[in-house]
Amino acid sequence: MKENKKNKDHGKVILFPGMMDRLFNEAKYLAENNRYKEANELFEQALLLGEGDEVSLSIFAYSLYEEKNYERAKQVCEELLAIGPNMYFEVMELYLTICMQLRQFKQVEKIIESLFDEQLIPEYETEKFERLKNLNAHIAENQESHFQASIIEDNELEQFTATEFSVMSAQQQMMLIHELTEKNIRPYSGELKALIEKETIQPFIKSLLLILLVEQEINMTVTVTKLGQSKELNPVNVPLPTKLPQYTEITGIITEQLAQEPSTLEFALHLIDKHAIVLYPFEWAGYSSEEVAAGYTDYVKLMFGEEREMNGGIVTFLQNIEKMSDLQE
Repeated sequence: MKENKKNKDHGKVILFPGMMDRLFNEAKYLAENNRYKEANELFEQALLLGEGDEVSLSIFAYSLYEEKNYERAKQVCEELLAIGPNMYFEVMELYLTICMQLRQFKQVEKIIESLFDEQLIPEYETEKFERLKNLNAHIAENQESHFQASIIEDNELEQFTATEFSVMSAQQQMMLIHELTEKNIRPYSGELKALIEKETIQPFIKSLLLILLVEQEINMTVTVTKLGQSKELNPVNVPLPTKLPQYTEITGIITEQLAQEPSTLEFALHLIDKHAIVLYPFEWAGYSSEEVAAGYTDYVKLMFGEEREMNGGIVTFLQNIEKMSDLQE
């Protein structure tokens, strides 16, 4: 019996002359007109038919980035970098931005070090990338500290006292706090209260201890004194740092203002989150949310080497908070 020709041909891709080029051109047009989802679908179809050129792959990578498809965008950038594009540095900047979105801070640090070693960074970008490398190294180190916390054994917690905690290094204190997040802290609540009220405990550590009490809704009265302010509170009635009113206002303002500058936004939000913990349970007292948002924009751009006119008072305030969040000894 003869096979039905219609069925035999079903599912085959008929490649008309110029089809791949037309798909790439249509995809580029859609991407350039902010229709990223449709563009990405066409780019994928075109790549099934053949390899993309440098321009097409570059636009595809940016389009994927705009759609927040960071894993695929990273793959396309890697393919593009492998062929040695003419706009190598521009593609590399996008690649680093994608890695930061994926929170691969250690990888970003290592890549920037390699770029310096190979002298691929333009002289006018040197200061910016040096700051970027150091900032990624700092974030990566904090991530590693949290990971290392898993090595603390239960018997160390059984011996936990405010006196022993006080003589630990800051990094040891952080590791122990991380371990406590997985435990019922009620047996230690009295010790935690004593530490929060102890004058010599660093503001950042005090905040982390208070967050433990808030998260487990420990019903007690605690007096928090830091940064020239003092407040008596009950953890049951206190919102977490990211739920406080000014935090919500500041992050909303800065997310809207820096929507087109993802790298700046990423690091600004990172700093805001960290500083909110340092200040907790207080906020950016004495400054409006608009002033604080503008201050973080100026501060991050200053770190990236951009000269700006700025409010010296708020930037100095933020720099001081940043010092308090640096627990390196």
